[in-house]
Amino acid sequence: MACSKTGPTERNGIMPKKAGNSGRGQRDLRVRVKTARGRKLSSTLWLERQLNDPYVQKAKREGYRGRAAFKILEIDERFRFLVPGARVVDLGCAPGGWCQVAVRRVNALGEKSGKAQGRVLGVDLKEIDPVPGAETHVLDFMEDGADAQVKAWLGGKADVVMSDMAAASSGHKQTDHLRIVALCEAAAHLAFDVLEEGGTFVAKVLAGGAERELQTLLKRAFTKVINVKPDASRSDSSEKFVVATGFRGLPEARDGL
Repeated sequence: MACSKTGPTERNGIMPKKAGNSGRGQRDLRVRVKTARGRKLSSTLWLERQLNDPYVQKAKREGYRGRAAFKILEIDERFRFLVPGARVVDLGCAPGGWCQVAVRRVNALGEKSGKAQGRVLGVDLKEIDPVPGAETHVLDFMEDGADAQVKAWLGGKADVVMSDMAAASSGHKQTDHLRIVALCEAAAHLAFDVLEEGGTFVAKVLAGGAERELQTLLKRAFTKVINVKPDASRSDSSEKFVVATGFRGLPEARDGL
């Protein structure tokens, strides 16, 4: 029985869209999302961006819980702090993508024969689905005694404290900037209490001016502080990551030794 060829068809409000010639005799397809009844335009645009984001698709293929995994992968490719045997604390670890990367790189499952086995501890305000090779707990890291609890769970101090946290968006750019810088400063103070000498601190901030005070604080406690924006960060995002290496403690803490 003969059948005729048809073009791309709409399915659940999603229509593949021709996006021009790739130069290889093939046409690239971009997914276009039609606005559905009851769906806001902002939600439609977000869904369309997700469906066309190569890092979202790559995360699905490689088994990561989100595109953010590629941000920490890129950062670690440059600075090499997630090494076999390292002890890692992931603050605000939901949904778990950074923990997944850390587990593989520090050999938390002991799968790399002949390499030291590391540990990965993730904490968040809410419970997350288990990450094989990582230990996760519900914890507000800004509560009194959180540093002691982290060290107790980890069995000692950490080599790496990292954070991809962001406060809930208020819709006001400067307010969001101040909130995430405050979160980052709080994470830094916990890092001061739990990091081993020579340790590394990585955290997300939003550009906006107030992060300069954070830089000053970190430079007092680390030998090197650098801002980076991974390729996996969206080009229209103001996010960047501060990477502080060579932890030596705050001067007042060193003077008290």
